[in-house]
Amino acid sequence: MKTLQAKRLANIPPYAFAEIDKAKRAAIAAGVDVIPLTIGDPDLPTPAYVVDELVRAAADPSTHRYPEYEGSEEFRSAVSAYYAERFGVKIDPKEEVMALIGSKEGIAHMIWAIVDPGDVVLIPDPAYPVYRMHTLMCGGEVYSMPLTEASGYLPDFGSIPENVLKKTKMMFLNYPNNPTGAVCDIEFFREAVSLARHYGFLICHDAAYVEMAYDEVKAPSILEVPGSKEVAVEFYSLSKPFNMTGWRIAAAVGQREAISALGIVKTNTDSGQFTAIQRAGAKALLHTPRDFIDFMNKVYTERRDILIEGLAAAGWHVPKPKGTFYAWAKVPRPMSSAQFALDLLEKTGVMVTPGSVWGVEGEGYVRLTFTLQTERIRQAVSRISDYLSEAGIRA
Repeated sequence: MKTLQAKRLANIPPYAFAEIDKAKRAAIAAGVDVIPLTIGDPDLPTPAYVVDELVRAAADPSTHRYPEYEGSEEFRSAVSAYYAERFGVKIDPKEEVMALIGSKEGIAHMIWAIVDPGDVVLIPDPAYPVYRMHTLMCGGEVYSMPLTEASGYLPDFGSIPENVLKKTKMMFLNYPNNPTGAVCDIEFFREAVSLARHYGFLICHDAAYVEMAYDEVKAPSILEVPGSKEVAVEFYSLSKPFNMTGWRIAAAVGQREAISALGIVKTNTDSGQFTAIQRAGAKALLHTPRDFIDFMNKVYTERRDILIEGLAAAGWHVPKPKGTFYAWAKVPRPMSSAQFALDLLEKTGVMVTPGSVWGVEGEGYVRLTFTLQTERIRQAVSRISDYLSEAGIRA
């Protein structure tokens, strides 16, 4: 038989988070009490009124038919209303919004819709692996923009060579940032938009964590920048702010030509998200009081502080992130990030994610999430403290 796997997959490693999940299952099967500080999956429930809306909508036979390809008018209008209320941005729900089956799907399909073989895509390093992997799969060329602690984990646009910028078709940004927890201000977005307008490329801003900011930080949308809709698409996800990761509902918002191109890929690939889920998503966007978001951020702030302050007391000094629910920590022992993560799992049952998962610049770091109940976080800190003490690391 001929080799079945397409050649384009030869340089694509196994999806890191699937491998992490496999390691977790194996440890549990071996009887280990695993505390997973790995994948960012909120543990708190979706608001009851959103669940109730889904139940009502699912009982309505009109939702049982194929959904509209671009998303229901109700959901797209709700996204538009949210952007007007939250960011003061006017969005045309018919031409500038497309419903997604989760933002991961939309990001991947946008790359296929825009990038031709040989086109350059500017990708942060470290970054969510989907940006890089789909660029490689569709034949694009990755140009890495290092995110370093010294730069506040913001890319240095001035360091990108002119010949690279002239070939650039797309740039990815993501703030608040996964995996570093860094935030940016509107001036950073102004600089990015100016660069994109000058060189004629598309910015894709992954705004999955835009509602998750702490210590009086309010994260902006890139679409708040005047003229940004000429060059930018933002991916807004309901997963994190409304505890809806499993629902797979999000939206691409912004540049009309890019939204249209995305639609061509999607109409030839999927049939849209279940209309009942879109109704529930509209309910979340239109009827969730700001108090709920504030409450969620208060919960995450408390958990963050328990984790970071506990690690500091154990001798592992980790900066407090201003956004997301991730802490980005230098490996406290002279070993690779993967070796450290494996050693920690084997000796304590605590799982962290090696920074190398997100790129070359991630080596030497690990990511820890704080999406667990406070008691489990305290248990994790206690185990890590004992581990560090045995390794001769003390506060």
